[in-house]
Amino acid sequence: MLKLIEINKQNWMEVRKLAVSKSQEAFLDSPLGILARGYVYRNDRARVIGISNGEAVVGVALVRDLDEEPACYDLQQFMIGAQYQGQGYGTAALRMILSELETEHKYDCVEVCVKKNDAAALRVYEKAGFVDTGYIDEDAPDCLNLMYYMKN
Repeated sequence: MLKLIEINKQNWMEVRKLAVSKSQEAFLDSPLGILARGYVYRNDRARVIGISNGEAVVGVALVRDLDEEPACYDLQQFMIGAQYQGQGYGTAALRMILSELETEHKYDCVEVCVKKNDAAALRVYEKAGFVDTGYIDEDAPDCLNLMYYMKN
């Protein structure tokens, strides 16, 4: 059964072993990089979230608070290991994360920046309800800024 888990001293090495395909490496940080970002952004309430199916860690995500305009949750990283892709884990885990954020409801939206040529990620985000804001960050002109708006 798919569930979101806390990363701790017992499972962080399993998270670290996750990898995406060579063609996806340009789109994501490594799992170790995601764990490091969680530490660096700890003052922004960064949360590194493990994704497991039974005993197997299948993915990892990083969400932090973004108090700049637009104030929102910032989904900085979201990955499913290559061997677990194509099994519906990505869409299901993303919906679980969004559900938790909606329950917390500190912000009304979740933002993610996705490379324009990352078709697989764009499909997953669109299936979960993210929409293109049309905003182009001058520091990341090759990315689309997608937003998920919470239900009231």
